[in-house]
Amino acid sequence: MADQNVPPRRPRDDRGWDGHQHPSADGYGDPHTPAPYGYDSPHPYQGGYAEQADPREQYAGQPAPAPRGPQWVGPEGLGRPAPARPAGTGLPTLDDDNEPGRKVGRRKAMVALGGTAAVVAGGAALAMTPQIRGLFADEAAGDATGSTVTDGTAARPSGQQPSTVRTYTEQNESYMGSRAGEALKKNAPAGGRTFSGPAAAAAATKVTVKTVLAKDPILHLARRTTFGVTPALVADIKRDGMDAWIRAQLDPEKLEPSKGELKLAELPTQKLSVQQLRDQRDKLNDQDAQPEREMVDATIARQIWSKRQLFEVMVDFWNDFLHVAADFDGGEVYRNSFDQDVVRKHALGSYPEMLVAANKHPALLIYLNQKDSRKDAINENLARENLELYSVGVDGGYKEPDVRQAAMLQTGRGVQDGKYVFRPEQHYVGKVKILGFTHANNSADPKKAEAAIDAYITYIATHPSTAKYVAQSLATRFVSDTPPKSLVDRLAKTYTTNKGMIKPVLMTLFCSSEFWAGVGQKVRRPMEYLVATYRTLGVSPEASPKHNNGDSKRTAYARGLRQIHDKMRELGQYPMGQPTPDGYPDVYVAWTSAGAMLNGWNEAGEILAGYRTTFTYTAPEKLVAKPPATAGAYVDALSLRLVGQKLSTREKNLILGVAGVATTTKVDATFNGAITAVARAILASPQHHLR
Repeated sequence: MADQNVPPRRPRDDRGWDGHQHPSADGYGDPHTPAPYGYDSPHPYQGGYAEQADPREQYAGQPAPAPRGPQWVGPEGLGRPAPARPAGTGLPTLDDDNEPGRKVGRRKAMVALGGTAAVVAGGAALAMTPQIRGLFADEAAGDATGSTVTDGTAARPSGQQPSTVRTYTEQNESYMGSRAGEALKKNAPAGGRTFSGPAAAAAATKVTVKTVLAKDPILHLARRTTFGVTPALVADIKRDGMDAWIRAQLDPEKLEPSKGELKLAELPTQKLSVQQLRDQRDKLNDQDAQPEREMVDATIARQIWSKRQLFEVMVDFWNDFLHVAADFDGGEVYRNSFDQDVVRKHALGSYPEMLVAANKHPALLIYLNQKDSRKDAINENLARENLELYSVGVDGGYKEPDVRQAAMLQTGRGVQDGKYVFRPEQHYVGKVKILGFTHANNSADPKKAEAAIDAYITYIATHPSTAKYVAQSLATRFVSDTPPKSLVDRLAKTYTTNKGMIKPVLMTLFCSSEFWAGVGQKVRRPMEYLVATYRTLGVSPEASPKHNNGDSKRTAYARGLRQIHDKMRELGQYPMGQPTPDGYPDVYVAWTSAGAMLNGWNEAGEILAGYRTTFTYTAPEKLVAKPPATAGAYVDALSLRLVGQKLSTREKNLILGVAGVATTTKVDATFNGAITAVARAILASPQHHLR
């Protein structure tokens, strides 16, 4: 994290980064009760992070875990076993194994079918403590490029490349350095080429990687570019053709809003401006309104029901890449505006424009303490993260003097009365040189000073290292945890040629053979698993006829979204949930948590049973229009409906074991009363865990 001066605490409208501790990725819930809207955070610190240890170190020299416990659900399907879990962290609420006459226990069958290895403990929770460093002194006035060493500490000496002394490692890279990561690298798609269009690339590409997924290009496209496959989605792609469907997804404004999106009007704070949220603070407190949580609720709704699926996937991508936590101290006022005016406005547009807009938005200026930075007391937080996380990356070539000079250049930007302001009297004036960017910066005139800062932000957003960093991140999101260098290089070239425009980069990706060769090489993170489950089960946003809203001030829809939101917090991942500015990791080994996985299975059972009446659920016995009369054929039909393919003979036998029947057993539409258990078992299969 950045070297920083930490000024005295100010009134609550000008709060800095102060996020809650992230809930464990092991799925045991968020221990924090949110403060009422508008209250100061109870945490005594203001920004800063503890040093993050390299996850690889905890496995160095250790023997392989004993062959016991849940099994691995990686890109190759069932595999190596997990370490033993502590007492009390097993399979909660799954059906009892001790029923008389049952040959295969449901619990054992579920574990064998869809278990996972907890290779990296937790994977998402980062410890947070203050890290306060010395004040700047003896600056070379009027020239930030002077050679005098004035910054740095023993832990991070001035002038050293940050990658050699960084306080936390870049997440995806560090996780993939584990034993599990090395195993996944061996199964990554090989290098390839670009074709004239996505359909041509799909037709010409042979899938050679090991995977349990069917090598169906339509299903592959649907899994990677959306939050989950539905029968209607597959029908749309088949009707329009892959090329036309992708073009339509890249032009989301022309797609009609879904019923779920239209019902977002039932989340009242999402229609309020920053000023209205400030003015109505007391009223909203009395109503127990939580605008930052309603924003997360709305995001979840769009992920489940929006027809603009690729757009929502990219919104989620940018919310990890250019990350501002939803729950930071001040997020209740500013975070929804950041979502609308920065991320969503530019998600399929220009990343340089997104980064410039972000650096003028109160949410980011407060989250990373830039509003506190002035020429005589410089705060490096935003300047460092602009380089380390939001542009060139930790190995992008910058050094400590670059961070210092960028921090000096960016002084003057702040927040006043809920709005972005530039304070010329707090802006450092003097020459700067940052990663090859040189500017005289010789005026405190707001127009000239801001133009200098914007020119620098645009420079780093179009830097070759940024092109590579964005390309690597997109390839990791859409292709595999270890994307081929050939693809990353082509995406970076497209990014540079198009000056940071994102649509051309995505088209290059979808026209590349590496994308189509990567079937089954991505595992759904907990949030993605839950959203995909809601989508594949066809949950409707309307309340069930059985629902009684009582005297609740919130609609059934709003309450239902909050229930999903709360469940995601238990699973360890929810939109914009990472408290630190590095966002969530996007590689499998960061999420190998048996607890979260089992919690997800149980939630799938809750959805199938339709216990929560805030939405309308398809009865499990009606998922297949004309259920076959024998158990084996019924499992085949239900698997096709839920995961788009039949399962292997071994997997099918395990699922039949869940119901305690044989392949030829005669069954009715309810699978002789076991349909919920059977459907849940299919949703615990590797085929549903993979995307």
